[in-house]
Amino acid sequence: MQKQYRQGDVWIEEVNEIPSEVSAIKREKGFVILAHGEVTGHFHGIKNRVAKFYQHETGDRFLDLSKPCDLTHQEHSTITLPPGKYRVVQQREYTPEAIRSVRD
Repeated sequence: MQKQYRQGDVWIEEVNEIPSEVSAIKREKGFVILAHGEVTGHFHGIKNRVAKFYQHETGDRFLDLSKPCDLTHQEHSTITLPPGKYRVVQQREYTPEAIRSVRD
């Protein structure tokens, strides 16, 4: 069974492989940022240099960790993710106008 993790509006699911057709997502201020808080300015981030973050042309995002890494957020408890490959999804919500990302 694949492991799953959640921190606020970010869901992280273990995957067997990361697709070959991905592009690296650049770090911001030394962090891999999984999601930005649109309202508060907070973010879900990993400082550890071994963390690699990628995006597929479909928009799917993937995280590759060769060692345990702490996922931090200014308003949520820290989660330690074990080494592995993960798909990262930001929770979405329905409104009558459109489906949109949840605002943290």
